[in-house]
Amino acid sequence: MLTLRLAADRGHADHGWLQSHHSFSFADYHDPAHMGWGNLRVINDDLIAPGGGFGMHGHRDMEIITYVTAGLLAHRDSMGNGTAIPPGDVQRMSAGSGVRHSEFNQAPDAWTCLLQIWIEPRETGIAPGYEQKTIPEAEKRGRLRLIASENGADGSVTIHADAALYAGLFTGEESATLPLDPARKAYVHLVRGSLTVNDQTLRAGDAALLANENSLRLGGGDDAEVLVFDLAP
Repeated sequence: MLTLRLAADRGHADHGWLQSHHSFSFADYHDPAHMGWGNLRVINDDLIAPGGGFGMHGHRDMEIITYVTAGLLAHRDSMGNGTAIPPGDVQRMSAGSGVRHSEFNQAPDAWTCLLQIWIEPRETGIAPGYEQKTIPEAEKRGRLRLIASENGADGSVTIHADAALYAGLFTGEESATLPLDPARKAYVHLVRGSLTVNDQTLRAGDAALLANENSLRLGGGDDAEVLVFDLAP
């Protein structure tokens, strides 16, 4: 079964310095029909104005993945990390027993675009942790590249959750197939462009929710960048 979640149907928050689209219920956006999918709890598509950002704030018991698609994001946290996250990097922060962090766009004249992703962990109360890795564009071209997993396979960041996250870039004749366990769930989020997912066409911001499927087939891309999640049911 494949269900489409169109970009225009997502929640939207306009804070001036922040334009955010919520795939699932978040903050002031609440939709009982969209509280998450499997153990995927949040996908926020954020656009941050120059100088804008999130001041120091706290999280607990969540695996948080940040995926920047344009611009540069400055990160600081209570674990002592202070770094910049450019496009091509994937950042994992395990909130665990408690962590505080800030995120700012320090560019003077460019907006920063990012996806903030929350996945529910296997267990609560773990020690907070941080990891950041660069995934070269060539490794995502025409294929699904593992970027986050429970065991850190293939140079992915390690998340403390029963989930795997892939990223891919597709255009023209490029295609990929991913076997799925029909007892699990999968989620496809199209970051940009257009792409065919199991014979359904997605455009930027659209998503496909999959259950009871044996495989995922991607093709027909037009400057497409995609994230694919393999999730606990």
